[in-house]
Amino acid sequence: MSGTRSISKREPPTDGRWPLWKLGLVLYPFAASAVAINLFMLGLLGQALGLPALSPLLALALSAPLGVPATWLAARWVRHLIDEAGG
Repeated sequence: MSGTRSISKREPPTDGRWPLWKLGLVLYPFAASAVAINLFMLGLLGQALGLPALSPLLALALSAPLGVPATWLAARWVRHLIDEAGG
């Protein structure tokens, strides 16, 4: 139907950049998984020093809160790469 207006509100015009929090939501599973793998490997290396091994479940549990700062850093890095590629 031409000439009709949508009743939904329009989004304000943006410069096309994703907000940092949206990038973070997309990147969180990957960053938290990387943190879990690194924690588990660190636990295995700790056995050489006489420390107890870190179980995979404990590594996953610890990666949930530790994944947040890792995600923030990854999102900032990706935003920088996007800005650099865009000119």
